[in-house]
Amino acid sequence: MTNLDMIKDIALNQDWNNIEFINKGWSKDKKFCLTDKTGRKFLLRVSSIDEYDKKKMEFEKIAMVSKLGILMSMPIDFGTFDDGNKVYSLLSWVDGEDAEALLPKLSEEHQYKLGVKAGRILQKMHTIADKSDQKSWSERYKRKIKIVTEKYHNCSISIPNEEKIMRFIENNLSYLDGRPKTFQHGDYHVGNLLITSHGEIGVIDFNRCSFGDPWEEYDRFVFTWNVSIPFAIGQIHGYFDNNVPDKFFRLMSLYNATLIISSIPWAIPFGDAEIGTMLTNAEKMLNCYDGFEKYIPVWYKDPTNLKI
Repeated sequence: MTNLDMIKDIALNQDWNNIEFINKGWSKDKKFCLTDKTGRKFLLRVSSIDEYDKKKMEFEKIAMVSKLGILMSMPIDFGTFDDGNKVYSLLSWVDGEDAEALLPKLSEEHQYKLGVKAGRILQKMHTIADKSDQKSWSERYKRKIKIVTEKYHNCSISIPNEEKIMRFIENNLSYLDGRPKTFQHGDYHVGNLLITSHGEIGVIDFNRCSFGDPWEEYDRFVFTWNVSIPFAIGQIHGYFDNNVPDKFFRLMSLYNATLIISSIPWAIPFGDAEIGTMLTNAEKMLNCYDGFEKYIPVWYKDPTNLKI
């Protein structure tokens, strides 16, 4: 059976003449690049019908973001196929080169300017407020910390200086109080950003989108600054229009510390290579916060001290 035969009963498929499987990312979705008779490309995400409600809410959230005028995977169609056994989301295709691969080839000034653009895009996405009656962010995130800490203590791997991380988390919990809840991309780092031939930033992979503290988006920032510190600095400056509040760094460091703890039990099912990656990231984050004796990363430069 060809890939086209697999999805023959999806609406709109009469215009597709090529389909390629995309083997990238950590999502459970199966992803395909579709090409129609005119050469236009689309992204198809396929999931089990058990994911229907989750995927429907995800598609609706993407539709909200699509009205902001940013370059992104735009929602086109949603539904079921394969006699109701699978659910699909059809999205527009964003052409561009992976930021993760391209950034190291550019000048530091160019990297910084692209980071500023990425920060402004993220700022725009965070204008979508959460209108639900979810519990407070503080209550939700403190529960998350409790869960991931228990998982960490129950796993077979320990992080050097774990006591410093745990103490830092405990001492900074008060900064969670009163935080707003907005739309979150959920995985906003250079691995999910594209750079077009015109120097624009395209955003992909919204499959972890949700609502919560907008600054939690920086919990995985190690995946960005590990590739390009100028881009990371630019993203922070662009997000805050060069007026970065001290509380942001307090919360980013708290979210980074929590990520260290949660990433180890998460990585175990994926094997030694992924465990090694997360242990390396943990060491890098410990170093960038001087063993969590500091809450502003050592690589950060404010706009007045930037020399790019």
